[in-house]
Amino acid sequence: MPDSLESRVRDAFRAQADACRKLGSPFTARLCDLAARRLSASGGAVAARILAWPGPPGPAGDSVPLRFAGALHALVLIGACAELAAVYPPHHAAADDAALWGAVRTACRSRAAFILERLDSAPQTNEVRRSGALYPGLATLAQLLGRPLVLSELGASAGLNLQLDRYRYDLGGVALGDHASPVRIAPDWHGAPPPRAPVAVAARAGCDLRPIDPCDEAERLRLLSYVWADQSERLALTRAALDLAAARPERVAAREAVDWLGERLARPFAGAVHTVFHSIAWQYFPAERRRAGRDLLSRAGGRATAEAPLAWLRLEHDGTHPGAGLRLTLWPGGAERLIARADFHGRWVRWTGWRGRECP
Repeated sequence: MPDSLESRVRDAFRAQADACRKLGSPFTARLCDLAARRLSASGGAVAARILAWPGPPGPAGDSVPLRFAGALHALVLIGACAELAAVYPPHHAAADDAALWGAVRTACRSRAAFILERLDSAPQTNEVRRSGALYPGLATLAQLLGRPLVLSELGASAGLNLQLDRYRYDLGGVALGDHASPVRIAPDWHGAPPPRAPVAVAARAGCDLRPIDPCDEAERLRLLSYVWADQSERLALTRAALDLAAARPERVAAREAVDWLGERLARPFAGAVHTVFHSIAWQYFPAERRRAGRDLLSRAGGRATAEAPLAWLRLEHDGTHPGAGLRLTLWPGGAERLIARADFHGRWVRWTGWRGRECP
């Protein structure tokens, strides 16, 4: 294989290791560092597939390191590789690099078919803490427009962030959301207080190419596998949100995002703000689909009225640091603001809010 192809993959693992260290997962950082150094094309089908990855392998592309880490964590969660479980959290501190990588090699040989199948799918983290940024975005809409919201989420996975109004929030000392919820989200909050306007959700729906059913134990474990193995608080929060989702009637549709969006945008929602939103999902859509999605939103925005406004709220990697940008566009008019920056896992939010008078 071309050296440049293999070097891109190794660079992606190194970049992911750096990101994991910054995001509080030293174990996953260690795993990615080892993979960057020790993966060998002669080491079997899994390593050969990874090192010859044809697309962009890094965090802003196909996230190959997270696909690999998720596959290994899944083997631990389902009890399918005792050698790997023996060196994974909570046992990882006693395992040196040789023991950890030896267990990874064993897993890649003995469970190659399972890992190869998992490599075909983009990570589905469905990070619940991102609602700590998304919810005040919805409160901004409620404050500006004074109407209930109809939610349409792209790349919704298990729909955990689709039920964001059912969580309780502590946002810089401001209590919002459902105060009785078992899911509590409390990011480090910087900037002005969030809007206090109550968020009323009139209807909600979401789509995903491979939605997770929160009632299915195997699918729950698939989602949990993408949570980094040494982050027990994230695992507990995700389990609590899955339990809450399992008790509700809504389910995410198994659909391609832009086709589904076209159908949603063709339907008027008079008296409500149709709010299209997504978080760390847009980058996984093919470039042609992203262009088509923007065109759909622009055309629908041109049809929006004061009685049936349209909003586009997205928390996505935008090439600017730190974290991801939370951007809000409102129609009619197409006014747009960057209203916050947030950690990719929702650990902190730097709130700017909707500044200026321009709104529908």
